[in-house]
Amino acid sequence: MAQTAPAKKMLMMNILDILKRYTDAEHTLSQKQIIDYLWSDYNMAADRKTVARNLSNLMEAYESVQYKGEVARTYINKQGKKETSYILSDFYLERDFTDAELRLLIDSLLFSKHIPYRQCQELVEKLEGLSNKYFSAHVKHVRTMTGITTPNNQLFWTIEVLDEAIEKGLQVAFNYNTYKTDKKMHPSVNPDGSVREFVVNPYQMAATNGRYYLVCNYDEKPNLANCRLDRITDIRLLDTPAKPKEQVQGGKQFSLPQHMAEHLYMFSGESVPVTFRMKKGIVKDVIDWFGMDVAFSDETEDEVTARVTVNWHAMRHWALQYCRHVTVLSPPDLAEHVQQDLVEALERYKNCED
Repeated sequence: MAQTAPAKKMLMMNILDILKRYTDAEHTLSQKQIIDYLWSDYNMAADRKTVARNLSNLMEAYESVQYKGEVARTYINKQGKKETSYILSDFYLERDFTDAELRLLIDSLLFSKHIPYRQCQELVEKLEGLSNKYFSAHVKHVRTMTGITTPNNQLFWTIEVLDEAIEKGLQVAFNYNTYKTDKKMHPSVNPDGSVREFVVNPYQMAATNGRYYLVCNYDEKPNLANCRLDRITDIRLLDTPAKPKEQVQGGKQFSLPQHMAEHLYMFSGESVPVTFRMKKGIVKDVIDWFGMDVAFSDETEDEVTARVTVNWHAMRHWALQYCRHVTVLSPPDLAEHVQQDLVEALERYKNCED
């Protein structure tokens, strides 16, 4: 019995779904294998000519449907002569993303700390769906840990509102949270104990160190600031125009790559020239942190002097992280604070011994 129009359409869609789930450039299917999958997966019977016609239509409609080879078939025609025809074979769906590209995207999600665990898993599953069963088998054992991701399920809504605010040049208001010993987020409060609402002028969103940040200006402050997006809750888009970035301290010359390089750990505040003496063994680390703008001088066999422009508070934190390899030389007040930090740290360890 001839197939009805809806059944014909379903046949083509089912063949396309089979190619999507079972094939790529390294895994192809013959027409016979496609017929077998139609029966096993959809309980749909189809002969070779019907499948061949639908595959031909799919190749005309979708450039991504490809084939690799042809199979020769020899038969005796009505005149009793031997003839050879060729059947297309080795069909596959050409992917928008290679497996390596998908794995890179998935790894970026898994190693991020700003995306809530449940939403991260949903995104990973959607990315896996862009490939086939062979790819899913390779990544099913890789998962992120719930303990290192944010519990803030408002993150995507926050990003959506901020994107609209930046596009339209409008201010936003939100609560900004921090963790306490109960391991829960708590909003910042005013002196009277009421929840404090921050009004900011948003300029740019950026990801660094596994976190997502908003580069903005607090309405009552003169300079740029950085806010963790996963700490923002109850965001509202306001009708008031955002302060132009050019009116903010450091805004006229704002460059996101430069801003990220100068604001390690995304501390707020202005950047200053810093000089430090270091062991040459950490040159690669210094370039990873500060980029190619770092200037080296006074090189010896074991040490070298480096000069960078960086946020004062971020450099104080970084110098402590690399204290076994680095000595801050200038500015003097930074060198003094780092030295005092080390003295206080040593005292704390002495107290532990007591």
